Amino acid sequence: MDEPTILRFPTSPGASVATADELDLQTILAAWNEATDRLQRTHEALSAEVRRLSDELDAKNRELARKNRLADLGQMASHVTHEVRNSLVPMKLYLSLLRRRIDGDSGSLDVLDKVMSGFTALEATVGDLLHFSSQRDPRRERLRLAKLLDEVVLSLQPQLAAQNICARLDCPPGLAAMVDPDMLRRAILNLLLNALDVLPAGGELVLTACRTRSGLEIEIADSGPGVPGPLIDRLFEPFFTTKAGGTCLGLAIVERIAVAHGSRVTVANCAEGGAAFTLIFPQTSLAMERAA
Repeated sequence: MDEPTILRFPTSPGASVATADELDLQTILAAWNEATDRLQRTHEALSAEVRRLSDELDAKNRELARKNRLADLGQMASHVTHEVRNSLVPMKLYLSLLRRRIDGDSGSLDVLDKVMSGFTALEATVGDLLHFSSQRDPRRERLRLAKLLDEVVLSLQPQLAAQNICARLDCPPGLAAMVDPDMLRRAILNLLLNALDVLPAGGELVLTACRTRSGLEIEIADSGPGVPGPLIDRLFEPFFTTKAGGTCLGLAIVERIAVAHGSRVTVANCAEGGAAFTLIFPQTSLAMERAA
């Protein structure tokens, strides 16, 4: 009987021939390593997404808590304001009657003038509280912005001259939008008054209005010292201020007016110095204006 023929393949010296079991094991290990790498990448991606969602949830929770605090403050301010205002009306009437009785007494009139000055300041405080607590929707109408900005600047001209402040306007004559004139006027006035506070020794104010990709932007920039970095995020908080006087509601009112219009207000330090506050109205304001 013939012996079976055994086929032998030549190998180089020192080389070993991998068996079928070894090849299967290498394939399994390679697949295992690839699966492990995929799981690691998936785990890292999921961890990053969880961190992102957690940060987003924290931010939304902080914003919700802030809105709840503002709502509570608004209700409190509304109640206090109406009570104070109701008391102010008869007191001012009595002061007017008193002025008639002491007419001619210069000493008494001087004292009365100081009392009236205090009441004027109190009325300004009540006005700020009313604006802050107001929740009404904007009564929109077509408004030429150049005219509004010019009117607000003219109303402050005596104070601008007294502080040696130069105000410049840069606004196309035909630029208009559908906004609430009274609310926007109040927002611009508050931003200008805020700028005046940081320019006691004079300086420059630039009011700019233009269309951008974001919509309509109204910027008020000053040549003051700018805003310290840690304070930027707190500027629009009610009752937060770095000044000695006032109601501390001016910028909070500006933000409320912006939100009521579906817009926003931002603040940034200028590269050349000073700070710039910008009201950004969405494209809908321009679309409404074009349709009007």
